[in-house]
Amino acid sequence: MNTVHVAVGVFALLMLMLASFSIHIAKEYERGVVFRLGRLIPLKGPGLFLVIPGIDRVTRVDLRVVTHVVPPQDVITSDNVSVKVNAVLFFQVVDAQAAIVRVVDFFEATSQIAQTTLRAVLGQSSLDELLGNRDKINLRLQTIIDRQTEPWGIKVGNVELKDAQLADSMVRALARQAEAEREKRAKIIATDGEFQAAQVLANAAEIISTQPAALALRYMQTLLDMGSNQNSTIVFPIPIELIRPLLAAPVPMKKAAPPNGSDTATTQEPSRLA
Repeated sequence: MNTVHVAVGVFALLMLMLASFSIHIAKEYERGVVFRLGRLIPLKGPGLFLVIPGIDRVTRVDLRVVTHVVPPQDVITSDNVSVKVNAVLFFQVVDAQAAIVRVVDFFEATSQIAQTTLRAVLGQSSLDELLGNRDKINLRLQTIIDRQTEPWGIKVGNVELKDAQLADSMVRALARQAEAEREKRAKIIATDGEFQAAQVLANAAEIISTQPAALALRYMQTLLDMGSNQNSTIVFPIPIELIRPLLAAPVPMKKAAPPNGSDTATTQEPSRLA
């Protein structure tokens, strides 16, 4: 009787162990890639599924989006500027069987592809494009990496340039360039303002020159503005038209009487010399 009980207990224990190795549970975001005697069988999960211990080998694959920070890469741009750039890569497995069968380590392979593509794309871009057109570079990186990882069942959703580190000398040069650009813009704006003001004054002068009444009103307005301050001294200019007749008229001069004997002396002087 004891032998039967022991046998039953051993059998039950073996069944429990067999069940523990046979029963697998895959979460909603997981899939089980099963190889039976080395041959790929249909995908398992999510939920409960059974495998044959010792015959089947199960590999779980996470289908959620993976956020991977690409290590900083030393890049020389197309205008020969050395910069260190890193990026963030967002990808997910869309074909679990391809991710296991077609590549040894899909995560490492995707990371290496991202690094090499980052260096290649930024090496063809200038520093201005790197600093000002990141959206365009991000889209180009995403397209190239996704095309290369598609056979592995990997979908690259987005690539974002995270940081670009420049040498201190280059930072100072960019600061000087930005300052010069701001000064250039300021001078252009000031010159344009002076040009517009000159045009407005020229138009006003043309209108006033054809309207004497407008000139008189402007003259009176100027006098009112000058007289608003009680401590001011006003000098009234006189138009030249008011005094031009006085300047043109000759001033009569009184003829002086000759001194006594001057005529005689004048008439006699030649005879005396003769």
